[in-house]
Amino acid sequence: MPASTEQVKLQSVEVLSDHWYTLRKVTFDLRRRDGQWQTLSREAYDRGNGAALLLYDSRRRTVVLTRQFRLPAFLNGSADGMLIETCAGLLDGDDPETCIRREAEEETGYRVRQPRKVFEAYMSPGSVTEKLHFFIAEYEPQDRIRTGGGLAHEGEDIEVIEMPLAEALAGIGSGVIEDGKTVMLLQHVALMLQEAAG
Repeated sequence: MPASTEQVKLQSVEVLSDHWYTLRKVTFDLRRRDGQWQTLSREAYDRGNGAALLLYDSRRRTVVLTRQFRLPAFLNGSADGMLIETCAGLLDGDDPETCIRREAEEETGYRVRQPRKVFEAYMSPGSVTEKLHFFIAEYEPQDRIRTGGGLAHEGEDIEVIEMPLAEALAGIGSGVIEDGKTVMLLQHVALMLQEAAG
């Protein structure tokens, strides 16, 4: 846990769950903008940091995405819980580029030639500590060296999808694509290709 600062004084940390990842209840004093201190209590879910990658083919204007079951989405109203996403994974002690090369090959079967980091972002800072490192990389059909699909012993059953970038972008508006990291990377690549086209 971080040390207290001039703005935040940690009072107590209680571990509520440590089964899959770690859920903590943190009580702290926060200095408000008017200078007054306020005692607050919040829960924070720590699952480690991760990396996400969008594979795109600038010549054919296609992208490689995945489809898999996500329990939280199912519990929150997704009809079947199946989300279309970019490949991603937790760092698990690796640096972000090593992580995303590993995850891309496991999930999509594509070998990543030259990943380029484009930004970092906290995806749900009100409750989750995770920071994601976002990458893009060009691919060609011959870069697919395996079938992908993830690791069965980790409960992964991932479908690999190649689709036109325009279709993926339309999927954001229609609700076919609802995953935040995927929306961010699709829009980033679309803007990048638009700027490159002049």
